[in-house]
Amino acid sequence: MQVSVKPEVSYLEKLLEESCKRVSSTVPREFPLDPKMAAWLQQVRDRAATWVRELAFPTKRDEEWKFTDLSAMMKLGFQAPAPVNLDALNIAPFILPEVANSRLVFVNGVFAPKLSSVTDIENRVFVGNLGQLPSEYQDRIGDYLGQQQGSKEVFTSLNTAGLTDAAVVWLPKNQVVEKPIHLLFIATQTEVPILTQRRCLVVAESNSSAKIVEHCVTAEVICPEAPISHPYLTNTVTEIWVEENAEINHTRVQRDAGAAFHIGKTAIAQAKNSRYTCNAIHLGGRLSRHNLEVAQMGEGTETNLYGLAFIGNEQEADTHSSIILNHPNGVTDQLYKCIVDNKAHSVFNGKVYVSQTAQLTNAAQLNRNLLLSSGGRVDTKPQLEIIADNVQCSHGATVSQLDDDEVFYLQSRGLSQEASRNLLIDAFAAEIINKLPLPSLEHILKQCVACKV
Repeated sequence: MQVSVKPEVSYLEKLLEESCKRVSSTVPREFPLDPKMAAWLQQVRDRAATWVRELAFPTKRDEEWKFTDLSAMMKLGFQAPAPVNLDALNIAPFILPEVANSRLVFVNGVFAPKLSSVTDIENRVFVGNLGQLPSEYQDRIGDYLGQQQGSKEVFTSLNTAGLTDAAVVWLPKNQVVEKPIHLLFIATQTEVPILTQRRCLVVAESNSSAKIVEHCVTAEVICPEAPISHPYLTNTVTEIWVEENAEINHTRVQRDAGAAFHIGKTAIAQAKNSRYTCNAIHLGGRLSRHNLEVAQMGEGTETNLYGLAFIGNEQEADTHSSIILNHPNGVTDQLYKCIVDNKAHSVFNGKVYVSQTAQLTNAAQLNRNLLLSSGGRVDTKPQLEIIADNVQCSHGATVSQLDDDEVFYLQSRGLSQEASRNLLIDAFAAEIINKLPLPSLEHILKQCVACKV
């Protein structure tokens, strides 16, 4: 149960006001919305704004937020972002060679067609923004956008209330996409703290398949006098619909600036015999929170959730996952790892609910944490709620430090103590990073891990 306190509600209302500013913006768009779709979207926004006004800003008194302190964020007055000069934006470090021509770019939540290139995408597959959406999909988008379970949650509603655009990937029936699709979401640091909201919708119709890389980064604006960098808040929502016998391999990489706040929601609905894999990597941000929600909509689904966070200094990384199994013969495998250094704080709360109708379910959940300093903190809570009686389910959590015997063994083979520690840390992280579908991204993230150690 959420408790409303006047100052918190006031802060939420401020965020809502800034979130909705872009809706009335007169900034010209290269792909304006169809009038019918614009009217429908306004109704969606109005409904979400009503939900926001009925909700309270989460505090540590709320069970789902008891380990996540948002008080530092609440001291900042975030503003809607101003238009960005794309010619002064350096995105070269984020262009991955394997997907250079299957790339969709958004800057501060706004589609940037001049930075995007989708020439390698198959003709029948749609990859673009809402304004480019073909008419046959516009007629059906109301069945998907904003329709996932949990759409009334406070940050999700805030995102929907300010929704003006979205990255959309739509796979028609029987379409298998071999080349990964790169969704690059860029936030910019400016002279004032800004609120950036981004939205992503993936629809995989029956028997379709694709690999999607959702990449959240910070880019510098190149100018003679560099602006003062301030914190920013990124509020993200990704909705993924995996229909019958379809498959989505989803990689989510969060590399926000060190002073940033990142609140993310990934909501997945899986139909009969569908397969979904998520590889979530969290490296940046002062505070990052990822809510991962999976709803089983038919029997025989396969769900694989893999995650890695590497945090130091006073960073905080929070992952809350929920898997709801209501049909038989479901298989889920979850492994979340976190490396905690300095005075950083890791939070993991993983819930797996197996209803009476979900017989013959096979579910495994494991959270492994590696503490590199005595000042780090880990709060972990894997949860299983099982009503069915014919299932195989397991869960667990570990918090450990580097093994002195393993360090000594590597030193005995000629490595220095520092090199020995780094090799063990790399091996701990590699189990997750090696699952990524792009070798170039895998290489970049391994370098990021090496720099942190």
